[in-house]
Amino acid sequence: MSTTGKLPDLASDAVLKPSIPIPSDFQEVKGIDYSQDAAYNSSATHLIQSMSTMGFQASSLSQACSIINNMRSWRGKHRSELEDHESQKGEFDSEGFQKTTIFMGYTSNLISSGLRDTLRFLVQHKMVSAIVASAGGIEEDLIKVLAPTYMGEFSLPGKGLRDQGMNRIGNLLVPNDNYCKFEEWIVPILDKCLEEQQEAMSKLGSNGLDADSDAIWTPSKLIDRLGKEINDESSVLYWAHKNKIPIFCPALTDGSIGDMLFFHTFKSSPQQLRLDIVADIRKINCMSMEASQAGMIILGGGLIKHHICNACLMRNGADYAVYINTGQEFDGSDAGARPDEAVSWGKIKAEAKSVKVYADVSLVFPLIVAATFASERPAPVAE
Repeated sequence: MSTTGKLPDLASDAVLKPSIPIPSDFQEVKGIDYSQDAAYNSSATHLIQSMSTMGFQASSLSQACSIINNMRSWRGKHRSELEDHESQKGEFDSEGFQKTTIFMGYTSNLISSGLRDTLRFLVQHKMVSAIVASAGGIEEDLIKVLAPTYMGEFSLPGKGLRDQGMNRIGNLLVPNDNYCKFEEWIVPILDKCLEEQQEAMSKLGSNGLDADSDAIWTPSKLIDRLGKEINDESSVLYWAHKNKIPIFCPALTDGSIGDMLFFHTFKSSPQQLRLDIVADIRKINCMSMEASQAGMIILGGGLIKHHICNACLMRNGADYAVYINTGQEFDGSDAGARPDEAVSWGKIKAEAKSVKVYADVSLVFPLIVAATFASERPAPVAE
């Protein structure tokens, strides 16, 4: 050990290594100074803007809001500037300018939660163009119209709940009677749908089926019909039907609604309602290919995430992408993959604005909506 009063060269070189000059575009890390008057009772927009230089997921959350606002505000050419065939494709605003086609995906647990009301708001005010949901994301919306879901605890033991006829979704409770009510409601509708399909089939001429035939029922067409039949303004499906926003569910049978379709095959035997998933994949892929700009807002992972990403592959990638989930990438799962992995597949453009927020959707998406879609009061919904 040195006794000369001089630091050993080894330690000095290791600890006091000089930095390179700081680039001019570096941002200083700053948080929210609540000692300033502007911080008191701040709006969601101001709060999230203030979090942009906080670091970690706070900065990602702020970036997600910026990307969503960009996808919402983008405008392209006016219809009058386009060729006739181009003017019939993609999304247009009320003044006739091209706008972003926004695909939103969500998993069933989010509809089970109170986030359903936030999702319904977006559909009610035509703030998204198309939805991809899991089967639970369809049925739980309908079931909630028929009977409520209740708060519980994550720690409630499964055996006791099973004995009581209670189903647990995280810290939410769904009485089994809710599914009995769902069966009572949906079976007559399935009977009617089958009757209409059989009637249409009997009228087919020598030309056979075409994509617009009443004999072709797809998951999205059945979901639209359920939205019409539920006729309740608290329902996401109701507003999707009213506003002609397609809801795609490529795994419609993977849930209670699949149970109902299964039971219906016995009650309606020998005839069965048939759903064409090929027509739906054509529909969502064509929406993507015709989009002037495409944006993805993906809440959760799994099937709903990949289905939207794969649709955007058909146009060589989305222009905007916001992922929100808690998935990790170390196991190679698509749910955990960051946007850059989708760039390698052509599902997101290399120059696209994209971000993944590692967070529980129920925690951060209400903040995002408050700072973006709901930052201004929307126009009244037309009757």
